[in-house]
Amino acid sequence: MEEDKNLQTIMGLIMSGGNAKGSAFEAIKAAKSGDFNLAESKLKESDKFLTEAHNSQTDMLTQEANGNHTEVTLLMVHAQDHMMNAITFRDLAGELVDLYKKLAN
Repeated sequence: MEEDKNLQTIMGLIMSGGNAKGSAFEAIKAAKSGDFNLAESKLKESDKFLTEAHNSQTDMLTQEANGNHTEVTLLMVHAQDHMMNAITFRDLAGELVDLYKKLAN
Protein backbone atom coordinates (compact mmCIF):
# COMPACT_ATOMS: atom_id res chain seq x y z
CA MET A 1 0.00 0.00 0.00
CA GLU A 2 2.81 2.43 0.90
CA GLU A 3 4.52 1.54 -2.39
CA ASP A 4 1.39 2.53 -4.31
CA LYS A 5 1.28 5.90 -2.53
CA ASN A 6 4.95 6.53 -3.31
CA LEU A 7 4.40 5.60 -6.94
CA GLN A 8 1.46 8.01 -7.14
CA THR A 9 3.56 10.77 -5.61
CA ILE A 10 6.48 10.11 -7.96
CA MET A 11 4.22 10.04 -11.03
CA GLY A 12 2.63 13.28 -9.80
CA LEU A 13 6.06 14.89 -9.65
CA ILE A 14 6.82 13.80 -13.20
CA MET A 15 3.48 15.09 -14.47
CA SER A 16 3.72 18.38 -12.58
CA GLY A 17 7.26 18.92 -13.83
CA GLY A 18 6.23 18.24 -17.41
CA ASN A 19 3.19 20.48 -17.13
CA ALA A 20 5.23 23.28 -15.55
CA LYS A 21 7.82 23.11 -18.30
CA GLY A 22 5.12 22.99 -20.98
CA SER A 23 3.36 26.06 -19.57
CA ALA A 24 6.67 27.93 -19.37
CA PHE A 25 7.38 27.09 -23.01
CA GLU A 26 3.92 28.36 -23.97
CA ALA A 27 4.73 31.60 -22.11
CA ILE A 28 7.84 32.08 -24.25
CA LYS A 29 5.87 31.44 -27.45
CA ALA A 30 3.16 33.89 -26.37
CA ALA A 31 5.72 36.57 -25.54
CA LYS A 32 7.49 36.01 -28.84
CA SER A 33 4.21 36.74 -30.64
CA GLY A 34 3.58 39.82 -28.45
CA ASP A 35 0.77 38.38 -26.30
CA PHE A 36 2.17 39.38 -22.92
CA ASN A 37 -1.07 38.81 -21.03
CA LEU A 38 -1.08 35.18 -22.14
CA ALA A 39 2.62 34.91 -21.39
CA GLU A 40 2.11 36.09 -17.81
CA SER A 41 -0.86 33.75 -17.43
CA LYS A 42 1.23 30.80 -18.61
CA LEU A 43 4.04 31.69 -16.21
CA LYS A 44 1.52 31.72 -13.35
CA GLU A 45 0.18 28.37 -14.54
CA SER A 46 3.72 27.00 -14.54
CA ASP A 47 4.20 28.29 -11.00
CA LYS A 48 0.98 26.53 -9.94
CA PHE A 49 2.28 23.20 -11.22
CA LEU A 50 5.62 23.76 -9.49
CA THR A 51 3.86 24.58 -6.22
CA GLU A 52 1.89 21.33 -6.43
CA ALA A 53 5.10 19.41 -6.98
CA HIS A 54 6.88 21.27 -4.18
CA ASN A 55 4.07 20.33 -1.79
CA SER A 56 4.45 16.66 -2.76
CA GLN A 57 8.21 16.85 -2.24
CA THR A 58 7.68 18.47 1.15
CA ASP A 59 5.35 15.64 2.17
CA MET A 60 7.98 13.10 1.15
CA LEU A 61 10.70 14.97 3.04
CA THR A 62 8.49 15.17 6.13
CA GLN A 63 7.91 11.42 5.99
CA GLU A 64 11.65 10.86 5.66
CA ALA A 65 12.37 13.16 8.61
CA ASN A 66 9.84 11.20 10.66
CA GLY A 67 11.73 7.98 10.03
CA ASN A 68 9.57 6.63 7.21
CA HIS A 69 12.34 6.06 4.69
CA THR A 70 11.47 5.71 1.03
CA GLU A 71 13.49 3.52 -1.26
CA VAL A 72 15.25 5.62 -3.87
CA THR A 73 14.40 4.16 -7.26
CA LEU A 74 15.35 5.14 -10.78
CA LEU A 75 11.80 6.43 -11.19
CA MET A 76 12.24 8.73 -8.18
CA VAL A 77 15.54 10.02 -9.56
CA HIS A 78 13.77 10.63 -12.88
CA ALA A 79 11.02 12.58 -11.10
CA GLN A 80 13.54 14.76 -9.29
CA ASP A 81 15.37 15.36 -12.56
CA HIS A 82 12.11 16.44 -14.18
CA MET A 83 11.49 18.86 -11.34
CA MET A 84 14.95 20.41 -11.45
CA ASN A 85 14.70 20.90 -15.20
CA ALA A 86 11.20 22.39 -14.92
CA ILE A 87 12.33 24.87 -12.27
CA THR A 88 15.32 25.94 -14.36
CA PHE A 89 13.19 26.22 -17.50
CA ARG A 90 10.55 28.27 -15.65
CA ASP A 91 13.21 30.69 -14.41
CA LEU A 92 14.62 31.08 -17.90
CA ALA A 93 11.14 31.53 -19.38
CA GLY A 94 10.49 34.43 -17.01
CA GLU A 95 13.68 36.11 -18.17
CA LEU A 96 12.81 35.59 -21.84
CA VAL A 97 9.30 37.00 -21.37
CA ASP A 98 10.86 40.08 -19.74
CA LEU A 99 13.29 40.40 -22.63
CA TYR A 100 10.52 40.18 -25.23
CA LYS A 101 8.62 42.87 -23.32
CA LYS A 102 11.64 45.18 -23.43
CA LEU A 103 12.15 44.53 -27.13
CA ALA A 104 8.50 45.37 -27.79
CA ASN A 105 8.80 48.80 -26.15
